Amino acid sequence: MKISILYAGAASPHAGWVAIDELAKLLIHYFQAEILSPRVLPLPLVDRLIRPHHLRYEPLQTTGGDVLIVVARSATDLGMISAIPNCRKKFGKIFGFVTDSYFQAGFVKETALFDAITVTAHEDVEYPKIRFGIPVHQLYQGTDALTWAPRKLQSREIDVMGFGRIPPTFHTQFSQCFHPASSPYLYLHSPLGHLSGTEVSLERGMLFKLLHRTRISLAFHLYVEPQSDRPRSMMVTSRWLESLLSGCIVAGRRPVSRMADDMLFWQNSTIELSDDPRVASDELIALLSRNDSLEQQRSTNIFQILLNHDWRYRIEAFCAMMGLPIPVALPDDLLRLQELSALFDTAKKRH
Repeated sequence: MKISILYAGAASPHAGWVAIDELAKLLIHYFQAEILSPRVLPLPLVDRLIRPHHLRYEPLQTTGGDVLIVVARSATDLGMISAIPNCRKKFGKIFGFVTDSYFQAGFVKETALFDAITVTAHEDVEYPKIRFGIPVHQLYQGTDALTWAPRKLQSREIDVMGFGRIPPTFHTQFSQCFHPASSPYLYLHSPLGHLSGTEVSLERGMLFKLLHRTRISLAFHLYVEPQSDRPRSMMVTSRWLESLLSGCIVAGRRPVSRMADDMLFWQNSTIELSDDPRVASDELIALLSRNDSLEQQRSTNIFQILLNHDWRYRIEAFCAMMGLPIPVALPDDLLRLQELSALFDTAKKRH
């Protein structure tokens, strides 16, 4: 069976989407798949005004095959199949995995050409199913836990870390509280060096090494001080999974959603901070004073991500949903996840 993987990340790497690109790379590895990634071409001004979510792609050359899997950062990426001339004739089946599936305006007309897609939230199933008349399955986001989990607990010299989007008033307060020489605490924010380009994947390891050495990682859902007019979501995004996998205590504002209830189901998986940034900074200091007593929670966080949220579990589920064979190498790696998780099983250590 010849399988091809179509994703944006090889042509347009971006730090905000690197976790989703890792899914594409794992699919390529397990299926020994053909790699397809189109360059985006500039649109005429009129097209940008009339169809703001439409993208034009440089044509891709492929002979096709049995299955094309599109790893879509958002629903707009489903339109990447337009980069393949006669794609419907070249591939027996076309499937899609959509991450930011809440963004309904992003679903392009090419969605109707798919045999089936997955969306990340249960609430997102109905719209593309009814709008385009295709099968739609729900499948949560994951992370490459087997690669990035710490093999041992590190000394944690970074007290608080915020990477990516931090609500401005909270960031201002935390900076004023923790940056002065009089404060014994280190608040590290926005440690990523490159947002786009070839360095993104190289710096991925830097981010995880920082997280492995961090006590508290900040995470706020998108309704806390929103910064643009883009539709909001209560998704559990990569920052929660990556921080928990690294053994951080995750503090901020947890999404209020079925997704959060399903994915972050264990006790104290997240710590809620006050709406008042000044109170929140005091709450962080109180948490930092309990650092030694939180070691068990760190192990629990790592254990639960390894056991439940690795991309390999999602690949296994995706294969079942789409009627694809399980890749030969996948079962061994699923077993490795179980073995690695046992190192952080605090319940076993207590007995």
